[in-house]
Amino acid sequence: MDKLDTRILSILQKDGAISMSNLSDQVGLSISACHRRVKMLEADGLITNYAARLNRKAIGFEIQVFIEAKLVSQRREDIQAFEAAILDMPEVLECHLISGDFDYLLRVAARNTEDYEKLYRERLSSIPSFAQMKTLLSLSTVKEFRGFHLG
Repeated sequence: MDKLDTRILSILQKDGAISMSNLSDQVGLSISACHRRVKMLEADGLITNYAARLNRKAIGFEIQVFIEAKLVSQRREDIQAFEAAILDMPEVLECHLISGDFDYLLRVAARNTEDYEKLYRERLSSIPSFAQMKTLLSLSTVKEFRGFHLG
């Protein structure tokens, strides 16, 4: 990956809908050369997807919650059961295996506290391998992920 590839990636992660013509103008390549580089970046797995970023509150998800989750054990069966259950919950936006006092950190968006309570009581707490959950309500977002810093 050279400086041109880095520039292309930086622009695309800010605006995935940019036209190839505008992208090529910004990086100083012909449209065909720029298109070839983008296709190569896709084929090499550096670009995995193009998607629109939605405004969480504008689409009705008023609250964002982080959950620290501790499992009953580190046995393979408990880990697999937990991860399978989480993968089946679209309300869980992210799930990270972490180090420290808890095993996982989850990020959840909900329309309101009632919706979150329903998820908590009916789905999350019914996962057999869950030993403990600690809910952290996000009061505001200071900085959201907008792409990787590529230099």
